[in-house]
Amino acid sequence: MTTATPSTGQRPRVVIVGSGFGGLFAAQRLKKAPVDVTLIGKTTHHLFQPLLYQVATGILSEGEIAPPTREILKNQDNARVVLGEVTDIDLAAKTVTSTVLGRTTVHAYDELIVAAGAGQSYFGNDQFAEFAPGMKSIDDALELRGRIFGAFELAELATDPAEIDRLLTFVVVGAGPTGVEMAGQIAELARRTLRHDFRRIDPTSARVILLDAAPKVLPPFVDKLSQKAHKQLNEIGVEVQLGAMVTNVDADGIVVKDGDGHERRINAATKIWAAGVQASPLGKLLGEQSGAEVDRAGRISVQPDLSLPGHPEVHVVGDMMSLNRLPGVAQVAIQGGRFAAEAVAARVAGRPTKPEFHYFDKGSMATISRFHAVADTWKFQFGGFIAWVLWLVVHLMYQVGFKNRFSTVVHWAVSFLGRGRSQRVGTQQQVYGRLALEHLGPDFEVSKTGGKRHTGEPVDVTGRESA
Repeated sequence: MTTATPSTGQRPRVVIVGSGFGGLFAAQRLKKAPVDVTLIGKTTHHLFQPLLYQVATGILSEGEIAPPTREILKNQDNARVVLGEVTDIDLAAKTVTSTVLGRTTVHAYDELIVAAGAGQSYFGNDQFAEFAPGMKSIDDALELRGRIFGAFELAELATDPAEIDRLLTFVVVGAGPTGVEMAGQIAELARRTLRHDFRRIDPTSARVILLDAAPKVLPPFVDKLSQKAHKQLNEIGVEVQLGAMVTNVDADGIVVKDGDGHERRINAATKIWAAGVQASPLGKLLGEQSGAEVDRAGRISVQPDLSLPGHPEVHVVGDMMSLNRLPGVAQVAIQGGRFAAEAVAARVAGRPTKPEFHYFDKGSMATISRFHAVADTWKFQFGGFIAWVLWLVVHLMYQVGFKNRFSTVVHWAVSFLGRGRSQRVGTQQQVYGRLALEHLGPDFEVSKTGGKRHTGEPVDVTGRESA
């Protein structure tokens, strides 16, 4: 175990957990504050999660939505980026413990901002993850890209009509914005991009099924927009099945229970889970120490100023916190991160802090297909081409850096004005790497990547030395 380098000049130490929207925008807001910032990220990149489905369907590359955190903060002299997964937070000792590949580091703090986000929730059925990847990380998107494009390749080789049907059936679970956008892009991929690329199969015959136990698609939206989205999905060939609860998932298909209690099976090689989120387990850890309530989704109840009860030096923002039923969207994290950073700067300067966080709702949007989207913004609800253009502009604005914005526009032009998709590469490593690593366990990961070795460490399962 190592201890992080102490602050130089005895300036207040601010530790930020998470490099997502909340953590990154908090760090940037502290650029001119007389503090030393340590941002601890589980990955080396900042992920623009709303566009993950475009990586999975070959429109964008992973680099365009996941710029390196170090590059973003390279000109911020008071900020230091550390790679590691936070495994412990001690509110009494004011320390944060992070680990990466067997290396453990303890970071002392004077002010703490926790923005660790949320992961996929399978509602107590974590075994579904083996066959139905979620949509929360770059690894997820690349795995899904390989599975989606690979399904068409395997169908071209198959001779049994039933096997071809299974391979060309794609099931998306969850009819929220992520599920709707994913289902729409798979349908467009099959009917536009790939329609002339194969000789033995007809990609346009692929079935794309969108499932949800809810009674409508896009539940957060008003009924008018939900119905508009439902109609557009049907027009591009997506089968929307509502009131259908998933009861089992395996390698060959999925079992659903309809509202009348009848169970049925859908044979499908590719299943995508876009339903439900579970906050970082750090929420439970903080709740146990502070006495704050933690809900079923793992979100911790915070004070009106986003601080923990009895700990004004600790702020929780984004998907981890529960306050006034705020939605789990990027804007909540961005505004919360900035608010927490301003509170830290005020405390350091001896100024009074704002007593309450007020969220400014800029609205919600979801794209259904090329040239079609729905938008609920500033008391206006509308859909169609104008909503789609607005969706493009808003998402482009929140891309980090000119380079990423420029390349995104180019790839959007290729995909939406033409038929092509430049990011169609899928490898076995992407498709099977997650399952292989889970099977081998963490000891393999440490032994193969130069992780810190300890006496009595388990023998490398491959019997080979790292390069």
